[in-house]
Amino acid sequence: MVSVVFYSFIGFSASPAAGVRLVNPAPASQIVPFEAASSTPQSPVKLVLRAEDATGKALENAKFNLEVFNPPHNPWFTTDFPIVEGTKLLDMETIAPKGELEVEQMLPIRGNYQIKVNVTPVVPNAFTPIQQTLTLPVAENSVKYRNFAILAVILLLVGLGGGWVIGGRQAIAPGEIAPQQVRLLLSGLIVVAIASLLFVNISAEVAQSQGAGHSHSHEHHQHHDSGSTTAVQVDNTGIVRQQGLQLQLLGSTNTTVGETAALQLKLTDEKTNQPIPDVVLNIKTVMLEDGFVNFAYNTVTDSTGQFSWEQGFFDGAPHKLQVEIAPQPNAERQFKPIQLEKLIDVEGVSPPLNVRLISLVYMTAFVIVGLLLGLQLKRNLAVHS
Repeated sequence: MVSVVFYSFIGFSASPAAGVRLVNPAPASQIVPFEAASSTPQSPVKLVLRAEDATGKALENAKFNLEVFNPPHNPWFTTDFPIVEGTKLLDMETIAPKGELEVEQMLPIRGNYQIKVNVTPVVPNAFTPIQQTLTLPVAENSVKYRNFAILAVILLLVGLGGGWVIGGRQAIAPGEIAPQQVRLLLSGLIVVAIASLLFVNISAEVAQSQGAGHSHSHEHHQHHDSGSTTAVQVDNTGIVRQQGLQLQLLGSTNTTVGETAALQLKLTDEKTNQPIPDVVLNIKTVMLEDGFVNFAYNTVTDSTGQFSWEQGFFDGAPHKLQVEIAPQPNAERQFKPIQLEKLIDVEGVSPPLNVRLISLVYMTAFVIVGLLLGLQLKRNLAVHS
């Protein structure tokens, strides 16, 4: 009897518990971050989360509260977008009738993304609420490692050549502290360091001014989009009336890189002002300059006719928020699909000075290592000769 109780206790404690599983991307899949100024089209990563009970069956009628955080800041190995390191990328709450949440999100930098999920039942006490934190690793693009290796070899060779010149037997003229070749070499290194420092700072300022210049092209994009017959450009009020419906696309029209923009869509009857639930929403955020999709999600309005979310932006440029509204096939109220468009200006932020200088420090270190190797090789050769 004791053994039966003991083994049954072991079996009970070892049984799997309810939880959230990251269905896509698969654990073995290789995901790379967004590549700035890429000539090839880039697509957001499809994230599929599935809430399951202890037997692996999907938990139906589940409410997902999803938060996605960018990888934390690393002061020694900065990323392409250091301002967004450790910030919130996405925050949304939605209902998954079949227990599965599918959202598309562009991942800007390498590292481990934290996905915090809180799943609760729509029907009270249908299942025990689940709180879980998942990790999604994103590897750096191999091309960047190759380019870094090529640059490191070049800098090492430059330092090696300088060390070879300094290590030679050179006469020091009266009143001089070093031979002429050494002084010329050191002067050249100083000039290169100053030029590199100016290049890093000027590039950051130019990138920030271009981000501000993008806002000047705001009117051009707005005029181009308003010519479409299927899209309705939302004004500052965010309210549009179409086919007896009152559509409100509210939220931030201006935000900054590294911060989240709070956005909301509300659908009501124009005459009765009553909310219209269960209307299909196809949401998409597009960066106007390059045309890539930053965020995409298909959902329905809740019982209050609303859907709200917070979205983070990593590129300082104008973005266009597109929301296509359509009735469900079996809905009593039918209407022609409506597409709302709203422009969001994202202000770029230049990286801190320490982030700008870190690459310069690494380049200088490679040159110094090559210099020391060149000196040692020249001295060894002189000793054996």
